[in-house]
Amino acid sequence: MRKYLLLSSLFLLSACKTVPLTGRKQVSLIPGSQMNAMAVDQYRQVLSEAKVLKGTPEAQMVSRVGQKISVAVEEYLRKKGHADMIKDFKWEFNLIEENVANAWCMPGGKVAFYTGIIPICKDEAGIAVVMGHEIAHAIASHGSERMSQGLIQQFGGVALQVAIKDQPEKTQSLYMAAYGIGSQYGAMLPFSRLHESEADKMGLVFMAMAGYDPREAPKFWERMAANSGGNQPPEFLSTHPSHETRIKDLNTNMGEAMKYYLKTQEN
Repeated sequence: MRKYLLLSSLFLLSACKTVPLTGRKQVSLIPGSQMNAMAVDQYRQVLSEAKVLKGTPEAQMVSRVGQKISVAVEEYLRKKGHADMIKDFKWEFNLIEENVANAWCMPGGKVAFYTGIIPICKDEAGIAVVMGHEIAHAIASHGSERMSQGLIQQFGGVALQVAIKDQPEKTQSLYMAAYGIGSQYGAMLPFSRLHESEADKMGLVFMAMAGYDPREAPKFWERMAANSGGNQPPEFLSTHPSHETRIKDLNTNMGEAMKYYLKTQEN
């Protein structure tokens, strides 16, 4: 038993990674190539079942903002010696016609916006707020981290590699849960809130790197709060920080983001 515990500890230690910008240590057990492959399949399925808008001003704006932020992020990661983190990324930015105030980014840079969030974004800078946040989730490997936590809970450290190889259906369901599909309140709740806050901080910097004014981020969340009509659940029951907490934290991190933004204005 002691031997197995030692092997598990060594295995988990070897799987520790560091999140860019924040420096937080995380456990990520699933290879990026495997996460990206699952993401492509899921992304294709979503797009096949949705009405994807092409060529409209809003669709072009989503694509333009996505390209600018992804290029800036890739350049930053290369300069920091982290090019391997995005070597398998194949960015896609699509706008789906559905009255839902939502957007997401799967591993490998597969981004989807819904038309319902466009009026809240208001303009290109507002889209950059959301785009930076969603791209941050992918860069920080939050999905892989959540899935790794689920694997540890279900199989334990020793059986992880076997589970990934021999139980693809179960690992696929964990993948779906890692992206909020079928998830429940419970042990994963604090981690999800942590990821949201981390993506807010990283996204603020990412939009600034691309030349978008990060001071637009609190304004976006004020509009989001107004749009929710006060129906947001108490923060301790939610997997997301409250709008008030988000706005406060964004303002706290504004100084660092402004440094990147001001550099883009010098050129």
